[in-house]
Amino acid sequence: MIVPARAYLSIGEVLSKLRGDFPDITISKIRFLEAEGLIEPQRTPSGYRKFTHVDLERLRYVLQAQRDQYLPLRVIKDNLDALDRGLQPASAPGSLASPRLATVDGEFAPSNFGQENDLRLSREELLQASGLEEPQLAELESFGLIELHGRHYDANALAVSKAVAEIAAFGIEARHLRSFKSAADREVGLVEQVITPLLRQKSSDAGARAQEVQRELASLSVRLHAALVRAGLERLR
Repeated sequence: MIVPARAYLSIGEVLSKLRGDFPDITISKIRFLEAEGLIEPQRTPSGYRKFTHVDLERLRYVLQAQRDQYLPLRVIKDNLDALDRGLQPASAPGSLASPRLATVDGEFAPSNFGQENDLRLSREELLQASGLEEPQLAELESFGLIELHGRHYDANALAVSKAVAEIAAFGIEARHLRSFKSAADREVGLVEQVITPLLRQKSSDAGARAQEVQRELASLSVRLHAALVRAGLERLR
């Protein structure tokens, strides 16, 4: 019988797993890194630390960055924050982190460091990654084409920003794109009409079924939109 892996590790088990690559690691060192905010293990009711496999990988990253790159903890902490937000850490002091679209050499993918891996960009990071200027971004926000979620912008904001930056090269401004937003809102409304009855069902798989239908309709909507635009452009020839 296969015994499933436990969700949590004790500090001793973490020490054992790290010691092969980092012989000098100690429990005191792990506790110090926790005190510095680089890891945040949970606690049992009796106060014992509970480490997840995500905590273990964070520790491995910290120790390797210290050993191989001689990075100070402040820089490592900034790098971890970037990875948690789906970014590639800054390559040089003073530069900005950039969107991480794939792993680098197969190592340190953001999925190693957290359960939520949605891209989260600061305003400055979004401008740098998209090529937009500040007035353009402000205009896009005023027309509702881009939204700030909490303190960050997500992958959708980056995709819109990049597209608008490229379209702007043809002399098309943000104010000309409000019709795209209106059309998208109408398409979302149609999808909502279809999936709302599914979400109201009380079966255990209703939510999963609604998500499946939503993805399928979204794909069909994009295909239909592209076909209609292509057909309209052909009439201009």
